[in-house]
Amino acid sequence: MNNRPLTAKINDKGHLEIGGCDTTELAKQFGTPLYVLDELTVRHNCRQYVSTLKSKYPDSLVIYASKALCNTAILKMIADEGLGADVSSGGELFTAKKAGIGPEKIYFHGNNKSRKEIEEGIAYGVKFVVDNFRELKNLDEISSSMDKQVEILFRVNPGIEAHTHEFIQTGKIDSKFGLQKSEVASAVKIAKDSKRLDFIGLHAHIGSQILDIDPYLIEVDILFSLAEGAKELNLGGGWGISYLGEEVPPVPELLEKVIGKVKAKKNFAPRLVFEPGRSIVGQAGITLYTVSYVKDIPGIRKYAMVDGGMSDNPRPILYDARYDAVVANRNEAPKITYRVAGRFCESGDVLIKEIKLPEIKEDDLLAVFATGAYNYSMSSNYNRVPRPAMVMVGNGKAVSIIKRETYENLVEEDLCP
Repeated sequence: MNNRPLTAKINDKGHLEIGGCDTTELAKQFGTPLYVLDELTVRHNCRQYVSTLKSKYPDSLVIYASKALCNTAILKMIADEGLGADVSSGGELFTAKKAGIGPEKIYFHGNNKSRKEIEEGIAYGVKFVVDNFRELKNLDEISSSMDKQVEILFRVNPGIEAHTHEFIQTGKIDSKFGLQKSEVASAVKIAKDSKRLDFIGLHAHIGSQILDIDPYLIEVDILFSLAEGAKELNLGGGWGISYLGEEVPPVPELLEKVIGKVKAKKNFAPRLVFEPGRSIVGQAGITLYTVSYVKDIPGIRKYAMVDGGMSDNPRPILYDARYDAVVANRNEAPKITYRVAGRFCESGDVLIKEIKLPEIKEDDLLAVFATGAYNYSMSSNYNRVPRPAMVMVGNGKAVSIIKRETYENLVEEDLCP
């Protein structure tokens, strides 16, 4: 199924295997909850973007949206595959620098960058995606004081209401992000009048988990209407993935249609930038949980209680996100409907509202699919629960890329006067 890592299979023991690693052995070695990321799937997804663009539109760049999953191991891997990084905070910028990504491949996003973050970005030499006039003023002042030239793009609110959850629609008319189309000309004039700012293009982002190609084609029309003569058009990211095994148009199909639309424009041929995140890492990740017990409310519902929940995956409670899962330690036919609930002190701490699984027993191992994006990166220490570890798997080997937090980690920044 296309919501699973490419290496996922059931081995001879009837156990789920990822990257040549038996998930039951991973749970024994690293504990649960455990984030597992399949290296082959991440690299395959990177190569889909890079190879398609190289063959169809060579003057292009793929920038990984690091907000989806940001740590040094991931960023080093995507850099190895030829991708740059989209960062939206000083912390993401710091991680990208640690991973060795050069400034020419880093784009600094965000609707409310601090002066300190702007200084850090200018010092490293990154490109800025400018969200508003206040940021434009700050960039001009700070670059002048630092005696540095800065390449900038303007983020445009295209007024496109993509078909996705309200909280991840970022291009609709009342979005907090970007300049209105009517403001672009004024912003470009200010940049061109500046001695330190070098206007190179426009950016737009219509949302996240988008499964319809048409909004991207509309986005191309809007950006071309505003950016004649620009060196670069950044079309953002947001392409969705399969969460429940449903069919999703493949990445090459999206890119080929968008590129076809761009090539049909005769007025100019800018460099194209794409910023995928979820479609790079989402399918590559699973999360392993131990089922502590089953709560049976006769005639109403059966709960499978797991040892994680909303602190390691807040998407169900935030977006009503839906996930697929299997019992990883027993390859048996599903026959009983369960609600998979977490351990946290919230009634809404439910990972999966309804799923048919084999009869669950205490200490069974549950594998939830498509958790590579926006799970770890949105995790928290709610209820003072340490964040899980993350391992990268491939060729039968598992390597820890994020340590499991400890109780000491929870209190090490506390102050007690």
